[in-house]
Amino acid sequence: HPGNYMDDREAGLLRNAAAYTRCLRAVPGSPVVLLETTAGCGTALGSTFEELAVLRSSIADDVRSRIAFCADTCHLYSAGYDLVGDYEGVWRAWDETLGLDQLRCLHLNDSKTKFASRRDRHELIGEGSLGPQPFRRIMTDPRLEHVIKILETPKGDDGVTADRKMLRRLRRYARGAEVPR
Repeated sequence: HPGNYMDDREAGLLRNAAAYTRCLRAVPGSPVVLLETTAGCGTALGSTFEELAVLRSSIADDVRSRIAFCADTCHLYSAGYDLVGDYEGVWRAWDETLGLDQLRCLHLNDSKTKFASRRDRHELIGEGSLGPQPFRRIMTDPRLEHVIKILETPKGDDGVTADRKMLRRLRRYARGAEVPR
């Protein structure tokens, strides 16, 4: 996550950009840091595409190319990006503000909370307030086929079994098949 602010959001963005600059300059080579979208809880930065763009553009030119983004589906939805009712609009806004070429990773998870709740509560894919449709679209969207996808769902008592269930579900979505809960 891109960090938090103390008193002033704008100052927090600049302070965190300076910290990222220092860290990237201290690490030789070309590893890329992915800034993840946040749900907008409290003083968390990065819940809007515009904030992420300001943060990236405030990082020094010599290391800025080592910053890209990770979008978390629960965080997007909780922050007010309607993947259910305006899927195309969300990705259009992302592309216009951050660039789809800068989206390197997707954390896939449903949400236990309602739209725009600003709460980060992950749910099993297709079983929360997002439901199955956005995940069907993500898994068949050619614009996102290059993007790494990582499960970030509740694990319960047996994480391996839970992850296998979610992977089977996502594979069925990718094939266009209906998925029993």
